[in-house]
Amino acid sequence: MSQSNTASPSFLARVPLWQQILVGLVLGVVVGMLFKSVALALAPIGALFLNAIKMLIVPLVFVSLVAGITAMSDSAKLGRISVKTIAIYLITTAFAVSIGLAFGTLFSPGEGMNMVASGSEEAKQAPSLVQILVGLVPTNPVTAFAEGNILQIIVFAIALGVSMNLVGEKAAPVVRLFDSMAEVFYKLTDLVMRFAPIGVFALIAGVVASHGIEVLLPLAGVIGVIYLASIAHMLLIYGGLIGGLARLSPLRFFRGIAPALAVAFSTSSSSGTLPVSIECARKNLGVSQGVAGFVLPVGATINMDGTAIYQGVLALFIAQAFGIDLNAGQYLMIILTATLASVGTAGVPGAGLIMLGLVLTSVGLPLEGVALIAGIDRILDMARTTVNVAGDLMTTTLVGSSEKELDREIYNSDNAA
Repeated sequence: MSQSNTASPSFLARVPLWQQILVGLVLGVVVGMLFKSVALALAPIGALFLNAIKMLIVPLVFVSLVAGITAMSDSAKLGRISVKTIAIYLITTAFAVSIGLAFGTLFSPGEGMNMVASGSEEAKQAPSLVQILVGLVPTNPVTAFAEGNILQIIVFAIALGVSMNLVGEKAAPVVRLFDSMAEVFYKLTDLVMRFAPIGVFALIAGVVASHGIEVLLPLAGVIGVIYLASIAHMLLIYGGLIGGLARLSPLRFFRGIAPALAVAFSTSSSSGTLPVSIECARKNLGVSQGVAGFVLPVGATINMDGTAIYQGVLALFIAQAFGIDLNAGQYLMIILTATLASVGTAGVPGAGLIMLGLVLTSVGLPLEGVALIAGIDRILDMARTTVNVAGDLMTTTLVGSSEKELDREIYNSDNAA
């Protein structure tokens, strides 16, 4: 008996976390399909895990950003990293919406639906560029923390971190405090992630039990196209950039970020996955605390490649469903609007629907199309959030490699994941 008790923990310790999460994911799908009542009863467990992740978001974003900025006391380096980060995010987003349009054209999921627009729907108002810029600076940082306004928290953290660097030696005790707090939250994240396989199992079981396979069949075509486009974008664009620019193994990259992808898929929240993303970047990819602490929180807010793919595919799907032919100018407008709108899309479930309304309006497509996919948006959200999180970690890896802030020994380690 004593041998059995000691063998079990050692066996689990040898199984990588991403494999444990994958098993939980598959079991959740099976239980959700076969045992609906049991799956729905598991909802509190999934909610508990999700709450634990959400609990970490605001304090972790704040302390990791401040610690990351103070670790980069060179203001020129901070500016250089900022430019690289935003440039990569915008370029990959433009690629993402283009891939979405290409797959929508290739597979034509909306052909033959012959729907008629009534013209009665109105678009939800998306925030203007001026509103977004004005809203970046919090009038009350405490309110920003209480409301979980990630953009305002990021701006406040950057301002505080830069000020601490400018103060110099007198700020040293505060710098050490934030470094210590960051390590404490990294450890807390590690503890929460030990329950990820159970939490993911409960979350996925509830999603499958609530929606059911029959809900997905009528729109299986558009779901399949978005998932295919998402996979293609991750493999071709992210894998290509990792291998081509950073000269790193794409296979090891995807293995290293697998825990974050599993959590992103089950929670449908880029911000909610942020603690796990930071853990993967530091422990599995070997990215420094400074780069990971800066790039990932920014990416969770402004990098929406998955949402861009979703908008590209669905814009064509809706045009095809209503029998509307798009010209080259409208294609270009979709790419431009989806790329810029992604900056204002919050990393929370369901925000893509509002941005989809904006994209449809920009090219004169009927907004009734939003109702077509509203019922399956949760399923689509899982795919686009997974792409968003993969893009955040890809950008972090590229920036870390270019700034010599990536430990290749950790990245190439067989035990990293």
